[in-house]
Amino acid sequence: MGRIRTTFVKTTGVKIYEKNKGKFSRDFSKNKKAVDEIAQINSKKLRNVISGYIINLVKKQQK
Repeated sequence: MGRIRTTFVKTTGVKIYEKNKGKFSRDFSKNKKAVDEIAQINSKKLRNVISGYIINLVKKQQK
């Protein structure tokens, strides 16, 4: 079983992904940089969690 993500992470991740689908891929480091450019997130840990959630969104989109 994995970790449970908060609704803030999910809603923020979906909003960022929907507006900028072309910038994201399955690569975590590229997603971190893209999230940094798009949104002002003060916490490095929160940025990383959102980037990881966006990877799941990309995988779902590709199926």
